[in-house]
Formats: sequence, structure tokens, C-alpha cells
Amino acid sequence: MLGLGPRAERRRRALPAGILRLPTIGVDIGGTKVVAGVVDGEGKVLEKLRTDTPHKSKSAKVVEDVIVELVLQLADRHDVHAVGIGAAGWVDADRSRVLFAPHLNWRNEPLQQALSERLRFPVIVENDANAAAWAEWRFGAGRGEDHMVMLTLGTGIGGAVVRDGYVDRGKYGLAGEFGHMQVVPGGHRCPCGNRGCWEQYSSGNALVRDARELVAEESPVVQPLLARAGGTVEGITGPLVTEAAQDGDPTAVELLYEVGTWLGVGIANLAAGLDPGRFVIGGGVSEAGDLLLGPARDTFRRTLTGRGFRPEATIVHAALGNEAGLVGAADLARQVARRFRTIKRRRVERSAL
Repeated sequence: MLGLGPRAERRRRALPAGILRLPTIGVDIGGTKVVAGVVDGEGKVLEKLRTDTPHKSKSAKVVEDVIVELVLQLADRHDVHAVGIGAAGWVDADRSRVLFAPHLNWRNEPLQQALSERLRFPVIVENDANAAAWAEWRFGAGRGEDHMVMLTLGTGIGGAVVRDGYVDRGKYGLAGEFGHMQVVPGGHRCPCGNRGCWEQYSSGNALVRDARELVAEESPVVQPLLARAGGTVEGITGPLVTEAAQDGDPTAVELLYEVGTWLGVGIANLAAGLDPGRFVIGGGVSEAGDLLLGPARDTFRRTLTGRGFRPEATIVHAALGNEAGLVGAADLARQVARRFRTIKRRRVERSAL
């Protein structure tokens, strides 16, 4: 198995051996679900709990209550020492506030302080893509690479950079929003307010939009896909298109090819600016495997600046799947973990929830 790079390995050895083994809790908060799990020092999930995310119209405290309840349940059964929160949103450079979460009612929310006071554990808050990238670098497809970029393809495109054993968060903590690079001036409208963002051409939303547009145009080539969806345009989803492509449906294969082609264009642009050694591709759309990554690699090689006269980064599939964000948040929290000296920790009474 590949090890960490030399500078990253020196940084890791600087942590006390006991800290490296401490079990911690990771929490992955998305628009539809909250997942919490106990993770050991080797990245193994020992126990995991899941619940639905409260509706975004609810107060911030409602989501906070859900997190506290899950953490307390796990802490009752495991000797944990810190909590890492992976949030789908913008997290400040101090990893304490969620500045903006599109799927939750969090606006400049002091989440780290609120949870620390209620849980009496050390708590860190991290962007979910950063957490996933860290997990892949530590335990998955990024092991052994000192300069790695991770891209998560889901509804949109998330991104993160791990360099020399650190997550590169940028000056204000907002680095990695690669999905909002403009690739087509005046192109498709993006929810961010701009037009032509990369994620409008290489994401789950792009895949579904293009398939449904074929249905709206009454194209005969999409009829097998529509039948697979039960005859309704609403039934056409990203996983359904992927499944159809894996079964050999030519239209589904073509749709994934186009998404993969745009993926390769964006990766070539990132390579021109960042020059990493490896791109790790995760998220739900990446489950298409080589149906997506094959055209991405081909387009990357065709459009990379200086092609033929420079080293080329590798493009690989993520290894940890849906657990990456949880595992990464827990492992980042391990760096601030401390062993509590009292036998019993002071915990919030469930009646206060």
C-alpha cells in the first residue's frame, strides 16, 4: 500500500501516537440526510447512524439538535474524543462558522461554538468536499500523492485541494469551488447567478437535464430510457441514466460521454492552474466508472496545455464512496482531539433538546 508523501508523513508523525489512535465522530450534513459515525485511527467506520435533514426552512437550532442527538447516541457506546462536522456549504478559514449553506438555513452560523458548548467535545467544522478529499488522501485513492485535487460530481461539482499534508482552503476558507468556473460564456444559467458554470455541463443535474430535454423534443432515441423511467420524465434520474448506460443503452452512453468530455475540459483547466499529481473523482455521477472517466481522460489529454511536453496528472476514481465525508471530518477532528481525564463527560441532557 502506498504511504504518505515525505512532508506529509513528517507532519503526521508530529502528532502523538495516542492521538492518532483515538476514535472520533464524523458528521456529514447534506441537503437530504445527516449521517454520523465513529471512525477509528485507520479510517474504519465502527458504527454509523443516519436521519433525514430537517427542512431548510427550519431554524438552525433544529439541525443542531439532530447533530447533538446523533453524537450523543454514539458517544454513549464509544469512547470518543472529538467531533468533526462536514457541512455542504461555505465554511470560514477558522473552521468555526458556516457562512452560507444552500440547502440549510445557515447564514454566518457559529456552528463550532454552539456544538462545543452542548457536547463538551472538541469540535471542528469543515466543508464537506474538503473532508472527503482529506479522507481520500489519508485512506483512499489519494494515498502517496503530495499534491491532489478531488472533484465530487453530484447535483453540482464540489472540489478540494490537498497539498503537502494540508487542505488548501484559501485565504478566506472558500477555495475549491471549481464547479463555478465559467466554461461557456453566456451558457446555461447556474443557481449561483452566473451563466456557463462548469457544473452546468458536467454534473448530475447536467446529465438529467440533457436526458429530459431529449424527451421534451420527442426524440425517438430516448424512448428506451423513458420506458425504463416508467414513461414519465420525472422518473429520469442520474442513477437511472447511469444504470441504462451500464446496460448498453446507446443514448445513455452518449449522455455520459458528453458529461465526461466536459469533465476532461475542466480538469485540463485545473491542471494548467494548479499542476497536481492526481485528480480523484468522487460523487454519485462517478459511479458510472469508465463510461465517465474514459472520455474525461481522453479529453484531458487532448486539451491539456503543453500536452506532449509535460508530465500529466493521473485521473482516478475515488475509493471511499459515500463514507468519505464522514471519515474525513472525523480524521480532521482527531488532530484536535484530547483525551478526557474524567471517567464521565459532562453531557447535555436529552430533555434540553
